[in-house]
Amino acid sequence: MCGIIGYIGHKNAVPILLDGLARLEYRGYDSSGLSVMNGRGNLRILKKVGPLANLVKLIEPLHLDSSIGLGHTRWATHGRPLDHNAHPHGDCIGSIAVIHNGIIENFQELKEALQKKGHRFSSDTDTEMIAHEIEETLAKDKVTLEEAVRKTLQKLKGTYALGVMHQAYPDLLIAARKGSPLVIGLGKDENFIASDVSPLLTETRKVIYLQDEQMAVLKRNECKVKNLLGRTVRSKIDHVSWNLDQAEKGGFEKFMLKEIHEQPGILKNVWMGRIDLKKGSVRFESEILTSLQIKVIRRVIIIACGTAYYAGLCGKYILEHYTNIPVEVDLGSEFRYRPIKVSRGTLVIAVSQSGETADTLASIRKAKELGCRVLSIVNVVGSTLTRESHSVIYTQAGPEIGVASTKAYLTQLAAFYLLSVYLGRAKHQMPDDVAETLLSELVKIPDKIQWVLDHQESIKACAKKYYRAKSSFYLGRGFNYPTALEGALKNKEISYSHAEAYAAGEMKHGPIALIDKTFPVVCICTRGSVYEKMISNVKEIQARRGKLIIIANSKDRVLEELADDRIEVPETLEELSPLVNVIPLQLLAYYLALYRGCDIDRPRNLAKSVTVE
Repeated sequence: MCGIIGYIGHKNAVPILLDGLARLEYRGYDSSGLSVMNGRGNLRILKKVGPLANLVKLIEPLHLDSSIGLGHTRWATHGRPLDHNAHPHGDCIGSIAVIHNGIIENFQELKEALQKKGHRFSSDTDTEMIAHEIEETLAKDKVTLEEAVRKTLQKLKGTYALGVMHQAYPDLLIAARKGSPLVIGLGKDENFIASDVSPLLTETRKVIYLQDEQMAVLKRNECKVKNLLGRTVRSKIDHVSWNLDQAEKGGFEKFMLKEIHEQPGILKNVWMGRIDLKKGSVRFESEILTSLQIKVIRRVIIIACGTAYYAGLCGKYILEHYTNIPVEVDLGSEFRYRPIKVSRGTLVIAVSQSGETADTLASIRKAKELGCRVLSIVNVVGSTLTRESHSVIYTQAGPEIGVASTKAYLTQLAAFYLLSVYLGRAKHQMPDDVAETLLSELVKIPDKIQWVLDHQESIKACAKKYYRAKSSFYLGRGFNYPTALEGALKNKEISYSHAEAYAAGEMKHGPIALIDKTFPVVCICTRGSVYEKMISNVKEIQARRGKLIIIANSKDRVLEELADDRIEVPETLEELSPLVNVIPLQLLAYYLALYRGCDIDRPRNLAKSVTVE
């Protein structure tokens, strides 16, 4: 997820672009850049790795003045965070500048074709190919910039929000969208493009929300929206009434709620380009394990901390179910301090959102000393963990502002499902029909999550009913035992209410002593191999008059009669149910904290990245 901003008008574009990037930095923060026209009509691109402050420091002494420009703040997907991978990207002769948010799936084949025609590339990104493709089309077909961009877009597979400028067209800015957000801002003798409305609100309140497969052709006093066939389309002009704080949160009250609602779209991005439904297979952006390395795997150790540990625990259930490989899960803070015996064929999988968690880093260093291969599941590209691991699966969750992890956790689970198919197929443990069924259902999960988000009133009502409770239990079995652990952690993190999770079968071995008529118990009771066992556990709580909050599949009449409060979720494969079932638990924690008056995005005593022991 990257932030893009563009301007064409009668003012100096540079301060507008920099101010816009500051408001978009939450979307990406590993590098930034801008392109402008200088006084001689030549295009200039300036970019710098690191936070936006580094770019500002580079630009300020130059006293740039231009009435057209593009700006970008990056969250890396293709290529490490380095100066040459930062946006904007240009063509061979420096006449074109392109900024991009999204992922181009077929960039490699297009890039190779361009290289054969003599194009020289200077970055590791998918975006640079777009600039060269436009350059090639302009030279070969002798068309206008608008037509060259349109022809290029027709070749792209994947998602994009694009801004394009060319030094031969100093009065023209072109934008396009497919699958990634893009807003057009309309001013008096000036127009704007941006990833969201937050950078626009100091300049204009009139916006057009560009739709998929639409282009905007912008001049200082003109905006035409067209489809990819070149036909002009009528677009609704909206008036934005939000304030800046609301805009940065996309209209949501808190970043955490915004990030919960982002999860269906994020998950679609995780699947895109990785799942091949026709072949029933999974591929990653680069080779994570060779066929020989896969063949010798005899044992897996997952290392993580906090929420990532619970994702790893769920990963254990998933990997063992689909690959038949024995899996252990260890806390980073424990693994590093105890003697551990490893043998040939031990794969260590480290899980971290930030890639900077101190205990996890120390543990993988120990694992490498013991001769283990380390594969990491990480969100932040270029983090220490990515550099010190042998290979990486990026979760592609985008920046997560809320301290309590939501979309990062979900994408860590997603990575384990993809890895399980990848290894299961490679080790001949997963038949074709199983792989096809699993992947076909995986791609439906975003819509099922969206269903939960669209029907959250029961969750909100439940939170209002129980927010004064001092303690609660969360129960799950099998694949959803880790889901219960994560749900209880979310409650503790942001509502400061005591919550404990147990494997439901362990309830009678001590914790049940605490149950009384005031005690809420959240039970994950979706259908699966342990469904009847969960009903027995529910009845044990009911017999002690505990307050039962039950997560159940729609139209489950058995649990409808048992529950004091019932939260419905769509049905899916039992193995995939953690992806859906965690959503109501995230929302329940959010609303419990909201009713308790807590600072949800910045819970006390916590940090987003724990870089100390």
